[in-house]
Amino acid sequence: MPYNRLFRALPAVAALLAGFACARPSTSAGVPWSAATAAAAATTTGSWIDLSSPSEWRGYRRTDLPAGWSFDANRVLTHTRNGGDIVTTRQFASFELEVEWKVTPKGNSGIFYWATESTDRIYENAQEMQVLDNSGHADGRSALTSAGANYALYAPPSDVTRPVGEWNAARLVIRGEHAEHWLNGVKVVDYVVGSPDWVARERASKFRDWPSFGLARRGHIGLQDHGDLVAFRNMRIREIAP
Repeated sequence: MPYNRLFRALPAVAALLAGFACARPSTSAGVPWSAATAAAAATTTGSWIDLSSPSEWRGYRRTDLPAGWSFDANRVLTHTRNGGDIVTTRQFASFELEVEWKVTPKGNSGIFYWATESTDRIYENAQEMQVLDNSGHADGRSALTSAGANYALYAPPSDVTRPVGEWNAARLVIRGEHAEHWLNGVKVVDYVVGSPDWVARERASKFRDWPSFGLARRGHIGLQDHGDLVAFRNMRIREIAP
């Protein structure tokens, strides 16, 4: 790019980076957030949608928000007990999702995408980004099921989670069939749904027993009830070009 064009682009890139305050650069693992990745994400087809509202969520295969999930005065969504998984009222295909999550010791949850409600359980059809206390939960012993993983399919290169009780910044970028998982400013997972590599991994996992798994290319965002106390805040999403 000619230098004069580059310098004209810098203010726009800086503004984008300021908007991603929860996804700060890191070099601890994977690929750090950079001006280049910010510029690549700039081609959008929609404005940010605030998901930190009860009107944006309902129970999986339900019309209401289950009693186990609630928003407080600071717009923090907390799961305390039972209730089942929840999904957004809207559906998305290509999108960018930002959310901060916090778990208690041994806590487990998940962020799903392309959920269709075609099966009894959300994980039988939807892709999942794992939410976990890596140090306290048994799933943390395997990178494939650790925080940030595309659950049981693609593993983060290392643990970039913050101590239990602190907020972790998650980011999902789904563009067509290409998926990126970001955690605390680091791209920890990168894959293409339906690719030969993805299919080989799916067939070698428990998901091979669920015919609907991974078929959708549009659906709801979901949050998992795994029976543990977990909180989410600063949730927002925007549609992007495939």
